[in-house]
Amino acid sequence: MIFITQLVYVKEGQENIFHQFEDIAIPRISKYNGRLLLRVRPTENTVIEHHVDRPYEIHLVEFDTEQDFENFKQDEERKKFLHLKDQSIKSLLLIKGTKL
Repeated sequence: MIFITQLVYVKEGQENIFHQFEDIAIPRISKYNGRLLLRVRPTENTVIEHHVDRPYEIHLVEFDTEQDFENFKQDEERKKFLHLKDQSIKSLLLIKGTKL
């Protein structure tokens, strides 16, 4: 089991484009033995302390194997809409981990 945490920074004014991409990408996770465990949109009131910019969203996803995650990234249907991701995301921090 691997865990993927993403801090997603969206370009100002491109939130709807980002949502269009997520509407395609998120349902595809389960096709590759993955599960979206948590999707959070932190606000200034919910962040207690930070030393990085507050992300637009935080995602926590698990996949059964690293290969499942790689297969998800190569999904042909998802790849057709990567232009929406490129248009809307300013930056992304991806953290891989395992359960201890």
